[in-house]
Amino acid sequence: MVVQHNMQAANANRMLNVTTGQQAKSTEKLSSGYRINRAADDAAGLTISEKMRKQIKGLDRASTNAEDGVSAVQTAEGALTEVHSMLQRMNELATQSANGTNSNTDRKAIQDEIDQLTTEIDRVSETTKFNETYLLKGDGSEKAHNVNAHDAGLDGVTLTDKGNTVDVTLKTLNAGDKISIAGKNYTIGSKAADIAAKIEAGTDTAKKSYTVNGTTYQVGTTNVFDSAGNKIKKSDLTGNAGDTGDAVLKDLQDLVKDGSTVTIGTKTYTAMTDKDGGADGIDDNDSTVITDGKAYQLQTAEIVKASSIGADTAATNATNANDAYDTATTTFTLNKGNVSYKDGLSFNLHVGADADMTNKIAVNIDSMNSAGLGIKGIKADTEQDATYAIDAIADAISTVSSQRSALGAVQNRLEHTINNLDNVVENTTSAESRIRDTDMAEEMVNYSKNNILAQAGQSMLAQANQSNQGVLSLLQ
Repeated sequence: MVVQHNMQAANANRMLNVTTGQQAKSTEKLSSGYRINRAADDAAGLTISEKMRKQIKGLDRASTNAEDGVSAVQTAEGALTEVHSMLQRMNELATQSANGTNSNTDRKAIQDEIDQLTTEIDRVSETTKFNETYLLKGDGSEKAHNVNAHDAGLDGVTLTDKGNTVDVTLKTLNAGDKISIAGKNYTIGSKAADIAAKIEAGTDTAKKSYTVNGTTYQVGTTNVFDSAGNKIKKSDLTGNAGDTGDAVLKDLQDLVKDGSTVTIGTKTYTAMTDKDGGADGIDDNDSTVITDGKAYQLQTAEIVKASSIGADTAATNATNANDAYDTATTTFTLNKGNVSYKDGLSFNLHVGADADMTNKIAVNIDSMNSAGLGIKGIKADTEQDATYAIDAIADAISTVSSQRSALGAVQNRLEHTINNLDNVVENTTSAESRIRDTDMAEEMVNYSKNNILAQAGQSMLAQANQSNQGVLSLLQ
């Protein structure tokens, strides 16, 4: 029996200290709710947990970014709803003004309302903003942009866009065709020489029949015959008794003069009267009868005019031949007009926790002012201007529709992005919780165990300390 070293007490004390330490850790875990309160608790688990926390917090912020993006897109799209309404009203007004029953006073009132609506479209574009970012007026400095070309409502016109230019193909017109240009109806006439060239020789056994100024003639291989098949003299065609000999094809062709009518097959042609010196491609006796070249010239001018709507610099005809009635053809090149406005606004929404560029969602919003929509300074104060304005407004409505559609698509995408981000956050948080959080039920079992062991250890330490008291009995 020794008194210097009470090994029972030392052992009881050591175990009590172990239990007390474990009890303290259990108390810390239960009170904090975390299984890992310091790196020593689980070094590897702490590293994994912090990595997950970084992802969770990044994804939480990314979800908020996407929600902010939805709000910005909704702001822009809501403003464009009103722009759409104003354009629809402008279309209604232009259609009304294009009607011939309106007086000049009526059209002035219509123009006044169109001017007000155009001004309001510009105001909406200039003032719509989200978090101090202007959404609809574009970004950067102003620069020239092309204005869309229009066919002026002409039948059979084909426009082939080539960037800064447009290749225009007009419908081929033939004598006798009817065409409407700038609200006026025309008939395509022919010059006498053009009609005469259509009179051709037949054969003596298969003569070709023509009616010139009401008289029917037949043409064989060389000679001209009457309707009964008898040869006729030159004098019968010219009325000059001195013209002897049989009439030939050339004599019948020479019979076609200005104003002559010629029936070839089922089609009747009228030779225009368009005297040299005053020639302009328009019949001197009937201004509704014009040559095909004059029609091409007039159509070219109207297409240039219609394609200049909304432009600061008007469209021009790059093919000089179509500026004159006697050289105009069915094809010409149009230099597009242009107007100055800012390029579209573009910004990126960061919707991920990493710096990967695939986590960027681009939002692009074109300039939605009157210049960007192609209706700057639009006029409807004459019947023809109003008619051309209808196409320009239709293009503007299409532009706004396209922009709203794009914004709606982005919004739908962002909503799916938000749902996905929230799902990833939820599952990652669940995984991080399993690593970092305390299982309260399990830890409470440990705490209760350690509490009992601590009490038992204290009791055993007291008993061990009492075991040395027996030495005193030996010293008495």
